[in-house]
Amino acid sequence: MLDVKELTMSFGGFRAVDHCSFSVDAGTITGLVGPNGAGKTTLFNLIAGAFQPSSGTIRFQGEDVTKLSTDELFHRGLVRTFQIPHEFHRLSTLENLMLVPPKQSGESLLSNWLRFGAVRAQEEVVRQRAMETLEFLELTHVATERAGNLSGGQKKLLELGRTMMTDAKLVLLDEPAAGVNRTLLRKLEEKIQILNQERGYTFILIEHDMEMIEKLCDPVICMAEGQVLISGDFQTVRSDPRVLEAYLGEVAYGETA
Repeated sequence: MLDVKELTMSFGGFRAVDHCSFSVDAGTITGLVGPNGAGKTTLFNLIAGAFQPSSGTIRFQGEDVTKLSTDELFHRGLVRTFQIPHEFHRLSTLENLMLVPPKQSGESLLSNWLRFGAVRAQEEVVRQRAMETLEFLELTHVATERAGNLSGGQKKLLELGRTMMTDAKLVLLDEPAAGVNRTLLRKLEEKIQILNQERGYTFILIEHDMEMIEKLCDPVICMAEGQVLISGDFQTVRSDPRVLEAYLGEVAYGETA
């Protein structure tokens, strides 16, 4: 699904990602862990097309996508969420989902005048899909609520829902547990597992919550100082001396940072 080779990103004299290489198989949930400043979010920005790497290549489904923009990758099924949700806070929860599908006829002023019936029909299809997504996420009770009024956990579920409104193949989740209470976190984990096992989504998730990583992820990749230290199953990565050293003073197993 994804193949990253010798990826490097420098900001002036600082190398945030340093010759990073790894691959992600289709149908997996890959955990990306490491201490703060390890280069995880920069790596996500590179994969998602927000940054252009200083060197190295990114291949998605066998195609070199290193120089493609975020928009181009979105249309190929590579999408991401953010640690701080980017909802349109004045729009309703439902409207936030309805905005996602690309190339809607209603985006054209001319179509609204000349093809009003077709625009309304397509909008109803999108609305139905959005309502089905909210039902899956158990958010129908806040469908008409302004998205800015949702709790932190509900906003994270909405972020996940926005990926469901696309033909997503690979989803990058940036710290989905951050700011989420334990009840909603369990629900979020459940939805990720269902999307992976029943709908074929492939995930990479950055996370400091080791309980979530252990529950969801195989393999787990640990980064430090912009490089991949080790990749393997959770227990192998957790017990590696290099990982313990990298995390010293950052995160202990069973805690959330």
